[in-house]
Amino acid sequence: MAKTTGAACVITLLERQGVDLVAGIPGGSNLPLYDALSKSRTIRHVLARHEQGAGFMAQGLARSTGQVGVCLATSGPGVTNVLTAVADAKLDSIPLVCVTGQVPQSLIGTDAFQEVDTYGLSIPITKHNYLVRCPEDLLVVIPEAFRLALSGRPGPVLVDIPKDVQAREMDVPDWPEPGHADPLPGPDRQAVRRAAALLNAAQRPMLCLGGGVVHSGASDAARSLVEKAGLPTVMTLMGLGALPVEHPLSLGMLGMHAARSANIALEECDLLLVAGARLDDRATGLASRFCPKAAIIHIDIDAVEIDKIKKAHLGLAADVGLTLAELLSLVQDRPRPQWLARVAELRRIHPPRAVSSDPRSAVGIIRQVAALVDQDTTVVADVGQNQMWTAQAYPFARPRRWLASGGLGTMGFGLPTAIGAALARPGQRVVCFTGDGGLLMNIQELATAVEQQVDLTVVVLDNNALGLVRQQQNLFYGQRLFGSQYSLAVDFAAVARGFGMQAFDLAQGGDPGVVLAQALSGRGPRLVRVPIAAEEAVFPMVPPGAANINMIGDMIGGESYARA
Repeated sequence: MAKTTGAACVITLLERQGVDLVAGIPGGSNLPLYDALSKSRTIRHVLARHEQGAGFMAQGLARSTGQVGVCLATSGPGVTNVLTAVADAKLDSIPLVCVTGQVPQSLIGTDAFQEVDTYGLSIPITKHNYLVRCPEDLLVVIPEAFRLALSGRPGPVLVDIPKDVQAREMDVPDWPEPGHADPLPGPDRQAVRRAAALLNAAQRPMLCLGGGVVHSGASDAARSLVEKAGLPTVMTLMGLGALPVEHPLSLGMLGMHAARSANIALEECDLLLVAGARLDDRATGLASRFCPKAAIIHIDIDAVEIDKIKKAHLGLAADVGLTLAELLSLVQDRPRPQWLARVAELRRIHPPRAVSSDPRSAVGIIRQVAALVDQDTTVVADVGQNQMWTAQAYPFARPRRWLASGGLGTMGFGLPTAIGAALARPGQRVVCFTGDGGLLMNIQELATAVEQQVDLTVVVLDNNALGLVRQQQNLFYGQRLFGSQYSLAVDFAAVARGFGMQAFDLAQGGDPGVVLAQALSGRGPRLVRVPIAAEEAVFPMVPPGAANINMIGDMIGGESYARA
């Protein structure tokens, strides 16, 4: 029988789970945990500069590998700082275990120094949470946290451990088995046969791939189904890369900032197979007008998502990978030449990807970066115009190479998530596209990038504004620009150099292609500032609350935009 402390027990259990990287910040209430972590020979600790950054670094690992990301925070402000990253993980179904310190149990409820109700705060934004009352419970709680984070629809689990529980000694008669994901729920075979019959009978069917296809490792099955059944395919923001966007049957992203071709095809289809997507408002637009002529088959591992936004004619609550594999054996090889010809015509008139001949425009820079890196490069975006331009313009070809904050839309997501992805995939360069506004929200993590010497290139599309807010104010608020423009212009290249990072500024001249090639080569972190005009906008666009078919703006000559 081994004797240990609660804190040392946690570290041993993390080691037994195979965890080799954690991100966090120590404080008074989790110092016993950090003291135990200092003795670990297998777990590498990354000292973030802000707990939100630690949470997103853990997300970067989880999003790029499918493994559970682990982050640590102290009580009080440590907890409240990290909860944004936890909430982000909940909405995007990212497996995360967040271990937080709490004040000693004798002080809980007394408004002690750095005390907050972590358990109560985290209930609505976690898949499950724990307040551990005795150290022996950790032998059950830690493996169970990993099991829950990975099972079914993935998500974050928070474990709050009072300081006295961390410090107390305990006996360990036997170490528990590591927590693993539960067996995946397979589909009802009769329902799969009905789905196949609907697909076989359809004249104008389409497929929508969501983030669940990526989570379940179902991209190959999805591609086989696309090609066998001849299914024009759209992807949600989270699903990009599940099918190569340059595939002949890919129409790219659907929804608010899709190409017109995608949304028009959805308007005309007579059947839509939704695989691993929750059909949120940015994808559907006005839900009552989404796919008005189509029967909908909805596959999702979370039964709650079926019928939540759009009534499904047939719902299958099951793992999307197992379901697509069974469906593949039942669908007919049907080319549907008339429908594919119509889709090809839409693609020709309204290309599915943004293009630009201007090497210094936002889209032009994104396309140049894509031409300089390989398909295995991980691309991370922050939130705002930079995210939508990247989603429109980058030729994603593989799953788990595109990391974006979808449901919560968290500005500040990009840099720390990219650091986590680079730590998870050493030796493979990561590219982070960000706006100036998003970068400023977690810019302190440049220090972490330099300290860890990650192979990361940060491309800052700098318009000295909150670009997407400014765009909506221009379009929908009578051009009354308020609170969306900065009066101070930050010298991001100088700031990056101040952190010890190699930096480039395209405002200082030079061939953009040459500068980008230099910034994308070699080892270590680099930053490239790309000045763009505040007037550059993301088009086409579905106005908030409108049907997807009612898009405004379009690309004319690949460069300028006009309202429809």
